[in-house]
Amino acid sequence: MFIADRIPKQLEKIQHIDTQNFDFQTFYKNLPKEGKKNYVLVDKDPKMLFKMLKKQCTVIKAAGGLVANSKGEILFIFRNKKWDLPKGKVEKDEKVKVTAVREVEEECGVKIEKRRKLVCKTYHIYEMNGKVILKRTNWYNMEVKGSPKLVPQKEEGITSASWVNESGIKNKVKNTYPLIIEVLKEGGLV
Repeated sequence: MFIADRIPKQLEKIQHIDTQNFDFQTFYKNLPKEGKKNYVLVDKDPKMLFKMLKKQCTVIKAAGGLVANSKGEILFIFRNKKWDLPKGKVEKDEKVKVTAVREVEEECGVKIEKRRKLVCKTYHIYEMNGKVILKRTNWYNMEVKGSPKLVPQKEEGITSASWVNESGIKNKVKNTYPLIIEVLKEGGLV
């Protein structure tokens, strides 16, 4: 779903939704489970519209990393039958930047040497216990020393963790989430 002040230019078909009396909860619950349809809400003040939609959801903050080793390889994890990047929820009274490093270290068994700038923020929606959850994730560039052995955190459902070179990234994006492709684009990797 796009929220914008005009209809974005893109190749795929997009369905324009009227913002007057728009109820996000109803919209979300009636989305088809399969399919890749794009929707756009157009409003003269998209930031205000987004704030209004956020109020209709339970917001969870998370953070993760676009982690590179000394060879320039990128850290990927395999969870829920998809390639992903390490991330996790912000704990009570924890700073988002601290969460990003902690989650990468916990999920992959590495020591982050440097946390660099914010790459981007992403939002995705899912349902849990009958509630619509809006998860906001801050993604940071990070570095490790050398090319350390990776230890996937099995109790978090991570079955594999790997260092992936530039040509290997093209393979991983064939089986990942569209949101992860956006993070990789923002990081200049695809």
